[in-house]
Amino acid sequence: MSVQTVGIIMNGVTGRMGLNQHLRRSIHAIMEQGGVRIGDDETIMPRPLLVGRNTSKLEAISTEFGGLPYTTDFDRALADKQYSIYFDAQTTDRRAEAVRKAIAAGKHIYCEKPIAVSTATALELYKLAQAAGVKHGVVQDKLWLPGIEKLKTLRDLGFFGRIFSVRGEFGYWVFEGDVVPSQRPSWNYRKEDEGGIIIDMLCHWRYVLDNVFGPVKAVSCLGATHIPERRDEQGKPYTCTADDAAYATFEIDGGIVAHFNSSWCVRVRRDDLLTIQVDGTKGSAVAGLRDCWIQPYGATPRPIWNPDIPNPLNFFEGWQKVPEQTTYDNAFKRQWELFLRHVVHDEPFRWNLLEGAKGVQLAEAGLESWQKRCWVNVGNLKTV
Repeated sequence: MSVQTVGIIMNGVTGRMGLNQHLRRSIHAIMEQGGVRIGDDETIMPRPLLVGRNTSKLEAISTEFGGLPYTTDFDRALADKQYSIYFDAQTTDRRAEAVRKAIAAGKHIYCEKPIAVSTATALELYKLAQAAGVKHGVVQDKLWLPGIEKLKTLRDLGFFGRIFSVRGEFGYWVFEGDVVPSQRPSWNYRKEDEGGIIIDMLCHWRYVLDNVFGPVKAVSCLGATHIPERRDEQGKPYTCTADDAAYATFEIDGGIVAHFNSSWCVRVRRDDLLTIQVDGTKGSAVAGLRDCWIQPYGATPRPIWNPDIPNPLNFFEGWQKVPEQTTYDNAFKRQWELFLRHVVHDEPFRWNLLEGAKGVQLAEAGLESWQKRCWVNVGNLKTV
């Protein structure tokens, strides 16, 4: 069997997302399965180089995965011709400059979102990559979640009829860090460190809406900072200057109205940390991260409003769970495999830096809407 080895500079693996989703559950998992199989006689084998700023953390991670090479010298890593891909999972404020340097070094680019904190910078990165002739991609993992894939299957089967509304609920309670340790890094809640849930989550909702339901045309968004003070990783109190909740309505091409609540200050009483309800003329569906429930027109109950008596209907009983008709691998890993095939064999990969720029554009429009308390149109990005 022919083995195509692909070197990957992985910057930011000391962080939660970079370590868990990208190294542990994606790249290392691909290595353990014997690479990405291309037919019967070829495989693509990733070879990571871990990059970060903390030597002790890098050493511990390297040891966990059998002695992977690591370095704190970013420039030296970029100069190494054994590594053709640069991957970035750093904090948002460090990403654009590192990607610029990687493009200048001739590396293919794969990075987390948001790719930048301004649309102008995001478009600049796309144009630089295009001009350099390097391949590029942005993590858009939710498109490969089992629940959302089931929604796409229902859409393709015509189950919904004409879709007219989409409602998303995302979030959970992130502890303040005083009594119970926080589950998220403190920079997320500081605007000066490019934190905030609008820049984080509206990038996700852009690619979900665009790819599953239709292009986003306009947004109305209200942000909030519900928790004014938290404690950082050293237990010191700090003032929260970034939004920790966002309430956004989107106008979708084709007459669909979508509304997403995103919050790190909500206690969950629903099926999952993310649920998306789709309503259409012929039926409705509710998808979580993995499961999906449907209610067709013919099985829709006929409730009558009467608050003076207990409701005789159990509304959860009228839904049917979509059966598992295939197997689903980790969403991050599946996109990584597609990107590796794109780099080695030029297979199609449309989730590029321009798609990432669209997410930043929607986040910026959401922030503008909040500031001006108005609807903001989302136009086509100019790439020339």
